[in-house]
Amino acid sequence: MTRHEFWQGNTACAEGALAAGCRFFGGYPITPSTEIAEHMARRMPKVDGVFVQMEDELASMASIIGASWAGMRSMTATSGPGFSLMMENIGYAIMTETPCVVVDVQRGGPSTGQPTRASQGDMMQCRFGSHGDISIIAVSPASVQEMYELTAKAFNLADRYRVPTFVMTDEIIGHMRERIDIPESVDITPRRPLEKGTLPFAAGEDGVPGFPAFGHGHGVHVTGLTHDERGYPSTTDPHVHEALVRRLVEKVEGARREMADFEAVHPDAEVVFISYGAPARSVAQVIRDMDDERVGHLRLRVVWPFPEFALEIFTSARVFLVPELNLGQIALEAAARTNVPVVPIPEIGGELHMPERLIEMAEGYL
Repeated sequence: MTRHEFWQGNTACAEGALAAGCRFFGGYPITPSTEIAEHMARRMPKVDGVFVQMEDELASMASIIGASWAGMRSMTATSGPGFSLMMENIGYAIMTETPCVVVDVQRGGPSTGQPTRASQGDMMQCRFGSHGDISIIAVSPASVQEMYELTAKAFNLADRYRVPTFVMTDEIIGHMRERIDIPESVDITPRRPLEKGTLPFAAGEDGVPGFPAFGHGHGVHVTGLTHDERGYPSTTDPHVHEALVRRLVEKVEGARREMADFEAVHPDAEVVFISYGAPARSVAQVIRDMDDERVGHLRLRVVWPFPEFALEIFTSARVFLVPELNLGQIALEAAARTNVPVVPIPEIGGELHMPERLIEMAEGYL
């Protein structure tokens, strides 16, 4: 039976993780994500879980990697400066194919920037922040309801593809309060265990090996070095390195249609907004106020990998308008994926786009 709550976004994020079976949280408090850690600190002991406040964000990321290899669904939460500190261990998690969830409640940057104001300035850092050729998965909630749902979904994506998965939210969504519906349970996709007699990093057709959790009868060597299917270092053989890195990228990029999650409004529109996160709320108001089928909306719930095929739905589009709380990060990605002109609508400083401004922009292209 569904129950109803009036929750803050960060609370919904924590509860969505718990509903999905997260039983380890390692983190360090940082505005505007701290409420997630605080809620986890209260709730984890009640569900036989583990909460650890680490000494910094480097250790936080390391702790959830270790917990994942011990067989637990694990998560951390942070914001921009802490996210930067996590990058080295995020790369290690990608190379070792460690499923885990990282929540980034974005704030204004660079550096310590605006601790209490909203931003979407970490979207490219999320995708490309770690060195080397990588591919990751990132979801972006636009409501408190989606903070619950997409956090739970992030755990399934992480386990399905054995890759760190990111909840890229922002201060607005993290701190707003809304009524949400809480189901009795959420769908859980369990990790595929490693079959006996199979090498720990030998992948099937989908490019994803079974997961050999520590203490479950497998002898596994885990290293961030280039490794063969046994998990042993093989750093000088170019063929081993190329095969490994191509597989790590392709297992995500090759499944972009399978994991795509978006909403397309008015597919015959001439002027189309592309949005994710908090700005999607402004665009939704624009669509209601204009009530014009010539104006459409592509709202992304999964941002990475970017679903370029979703752009093709809008066959009559003459321009894509991309309002973001940054200087045009996803607009840049969209522009690389289509021949239709892409116009960024940047907003930095912590304020959300006003619908009136977006209406004026849309009318200028009609």
